[in-house]
Amino acid sequence: MLRCRDGSLYTGATNDLERRVATHNRGRGAAYTRARLPVTLVWSEQAADRGSALRREAALKRLPRAEKLRLVERVRP
Repeated sequence: MLRCRDGSLYTGATNDLERRVATHNRGRGAAYTRARLPVTLVWSEQAADRGSALRREAALKRLPRAEKLRLVERVRP
């Protein structure tokens, strides 16, 4: 999950997290993030395979913003 410059959250799935975040920050990622650069990685988790990653992405996208923020806050030291 990425936090955009405007404070919004973007959720996606990838098999190369560092490359994907860099792609977003170069303005070559999702259209949503292009107008909200820079983005910062605030949450990630691994999945067993692409299918489970996409199911988890869909579940995260269905969460209300407050739930997403709680998830992000739990991982902060």
